[in-house]
Amino acid sequence: MSNETGSAQPPSDQDPFAPVAIDLKNPSTAVFLAWLIPGAGHLYQGRRGKGILFLVCILSIYFLGLSMGGGRVVYAKWDSAEKRLPLLCQLGVGLPTLPAFAQAYLVKNHKQPMEFLGTRLMAPPLDKEENASLHRKYGYLFEMGTLYTMIAGLLNVLVIYDAGAGPVWMLPDSEKKKRAKDKDDESESASESNKQDPAASVSAS
Repeated sequence: MSNETGSAQPPSDQDPFAPVAIDLKNPSTAVFLAWLIPGAGHLYQGRRGKGILFLVCILSIYFLGLSMGGGRVVYAKWDSAEKRLPLLCQLGVGLPTLPAFAQAYLVKNHKQPMEFLGTRLMAPPLDKEENASLHRKYGYLFEMGTLYTMIAGLLNVLVIYDAGAGPVWMLPDSEKKKRAKDKDDESESASESNKQDPAASVSAS
C-alpha cells in the first residue's frame, strides 16, 4: 500500500519482521522508465535486485522470440489487409518495439525499410505473398516467436504496475487470525463496558 509521499509502507510498524519501507521516488517517472526498458523503473528506485532480474528475464524472452522469426515477428501494420493485434501486447516492452513504427512508416511511404545484418528487422510484410513466405520459411517458430514477444510485453505490464504502486504486502494467516481475534476481543470488551455502565452508553449515544 502506498502513502502520499510515494513510499510503500509495511502492514504494521510494530512487526519487527515486516519488510522495510520502500521509497518509490516519483512513481510517474518510475512507470515511464519501467515501460521504456523493463527493470529501469526499479533501478531508478534503487531496487536493483528486481530491476536486474526483470531486465534480464523479460528482454531475454523478448529477443528470443524475435530471433525465432528472423526479427520479423514484431511489426506494425493496421490496414484492410492485416491488423497486427499482437503488437498491442508487444508494445508493453517499450523501446525495443519502437523501431517497428519507423519501419512501418518507410514501407507505407514506399521507401526501402532499414536492414540489420541482412534482415529487414521489424519491417511489415509488403503483401500477402511475403506474409505467407515468412510463415513457410520459419514454420511454427514464427507463431512461437510472436507468442514469446507478446508474453514479454504482458509480463512487463506487471512490472510497470509494481514500479508505480510498490509491492503488495501480504499478511500471513497467523497474523490475520491474530488481528481478527484482537478485533473480536475489543468488541466484547466494549459490549461488557456498556452493560456494566448503561448511563455511559446512553450519554455516548
